[in-house]
Amino acid sequence: MTRSRPLPLALLALAGFALAFGIDATLAMRGEPVFVPPPSLAVGLVLIAALLIALAWPVRRAAKGEKRIDPFYATRVVVLAKASALAAALLLGGAGGILIYLLSRAVVPLGSTLTAAGTLVAAVILLIAALVAEHFCSLPPDDDETEEAAAAAP
Repeated sequence: MTRSRPLPLALLALAGFALAFGIDATLAMRGEPVFVPPPSLAVGLVLIAALLIALAWPVRRAAKGEKRIDPFYATRVVVLAKASALAAALLLGGAGGILIYLLSRAVVPLGSTLTAAGTLVAAVILLIAALVAEHFCSLPPDDDETEEAAAAAP
């Protein structure tokens, strides 16, 4: 599996931003309450980030040759890390869209703005943790390949 690339993550963040901003603007135009993420979402995202790093740590140790690990476990962790990176990018954009919408209002609701900012920060933490976990699950290059590349270089 390839590592997460910046372009799909940026596109997901942009899509989340546009969708969240559009939904909040539409709800406000209809006179309905706007969507604001609950504070528990930010806490949950940070807990998921910590759990992801804790799950990837044994895989990192195995990749460095310190101990053996079940390859299916490593596969599950790297798939979870990839999915977390994609979801975090989408949530990052969504929280950004909500935050920008709330800040663009004539009267800025402080509690909702802080909650949206907390979700934005938690999504960034989850995205970083997911990318680090993906890095933990990658194997170092083989010595044969590096020796061949060094021998082929003039």
